[in-house]
Amino acid sequence: MIILWFLKNMKIDKQTFDHAEAILFDLGGVILNIDYNKTAEEFKNLGLTQFDELYSQAKQEGLFDELEMGKINGQTFVQHIKKLSPSQVNEFQIIHAWNAMLLDLPKENLAFLSQINKKKRSFLFSNTNEIHLLEFNKKIKENHSVPNLNSFFEKTYYSHIFGHRKPNPDGFIAICKENKLEFDKLIFIDDSIQHIESAKKLGINAFLFEKTDKLTSIIELD
Repeated sequence: MIILWFLKNMKIDKQTFDHAEAILFDLGGVILNIDYNKTAEEFKNLGLTQFDELYSQAKQEGLFDELEMGKINGQTFVQHIKKLSPSQVNEFQIIHAWNAMLLDLPKENLAFLSQINKKKRSFLFSNTNEIHLLEFNKKIKENHSVPNLNSFFEKTYYSHIFGHRKPNPDGFIAICKENKLEFDKLIFIDDSIQHIESAKKLGINAFLFEKTDKLTSIIELD
């Protein structure tokens, strides 16, 4: 409880920001608005009533881990879900339900990331998958006329391509090693407490992003 209280409603103070060499951002729930409940609702509407037991923000079954680690592709994932669903459910409906959690990416968030790039090295580390990345890139192209987020970061790390996913510390270690970053000079922003706790154990300056937070105000830029 003490840890949770300490992490809530924190802002990145000027001293921490000035000391940092780089910022590592999460994607969903920080830059991109998401709602896990929408995907759960869509699957329940399709008749997959046990979906909540299989997947949540805090915990998920092996099938989802394998998808996010790139051990299976999107097509294999869809076929597995189809076997768990009523016979009338088709692949299109499964993909639509799986993508339902992906909401909007506020224009001001992209402007903020562009500002950060002028002050600090910045990176993206997202637990995601082939299906979501395709849909997300489609959305960002339609709404913001850019093909992806690559131009907003020095490098993007998507778990299904990277081969590491949070909260396993190996991902943080690999990112820091590859980019010659010291743990105590890295700021990490994520909306999942288990990811924050893992990063903090390495000595990374990790900040929990709350649902009420705005990316544009969590760091005060001059």
